[in-house]
Amino acid sequence: MTDAPMVLLHAFPLDHRMWQDVAGALGRTRHVLAPDLPVGSGETLPEPTLDAAADHVADVIRAAGRGPAVVVGLSMGGYVALALLERHPELVSGLGLVDTKSVADTAEAATHRLGVAQDVEDAGTVDPVRGMTGVLLGESTRAARPEIVDRVAAWIGEQDPARVAWAQRAMAARPDRTHVLRAFEGPVTVVVGDEDTVTGVDAADHMVAAAPRALRVVVPRVGHLSAVEDPAAVTTALAELAQRVDTAAG
Repeated sequence: MTDAPMVLLHAFPLDHRMWQDVAGALGRTRHVLAPDLPVGSGETLPEPTLDAAADHVADVIRAAGRGPAVVVGLSMGGYVALALLERHPELVSGLGLVDTKSVADTAEAATHRLGVAQDVEDAGTVDPVRGMTGVLLGESTRAARPEIVDRVAAWIGEQDPARVAWAQRAMAARPDRTHVLRAFEGPVTVVVGDEDTVTGVDAADHMVAAAPRALRVVVPRVGHLSAVEDPAAVTTALAELAQRVDTAAG
């Protein structure tokens, strides 16, 4: 098993379980870390910023006694990966950006997030985000793979409302970090589902254009949760990224 770990950062409103198929495959040859974000719960949650989540990931990497790491994030996880790169660049040897984007929310999108956070708090449940399976999963998956729809719906239903509200507020406040990506000299792989209507191919192309050493991988017939919808394709892309990192280090 190689020394450099892979860190897999999950999407909203999910947890580390969304990586279970990919982590199982990658873990045959490499140490895999998949922390839940954010750290804490209820009154112990930090201020809602992705910087706090990134600092937690840095602590996880250091506590494992390994690093620098190949850091991979899907959607919200990608935002945290870029924050980690900005705040703790010594811990990042390669970057996987999966169905995510480097730019900030529009004012409209940020306002919507804050509204959802308030709705979740007022309800005391995750009911306001239960319908997100229709947005997160691609049309092909929704039409032909009900077991995936049911799995993602179950994961959403098991989330802590306080953490869901925290994540929405943290994402609403995030800055544009395209400049962080532009300055990174390590290998980058940008993965996007061709049915992703949340971030999509345009956002992927923006990141590929910014990063000096980026490759783009488009996964057919999947949406925003490509790592859940086609874990084999995402595993292949991330294994190739890890190999590029190993080659650069060697």
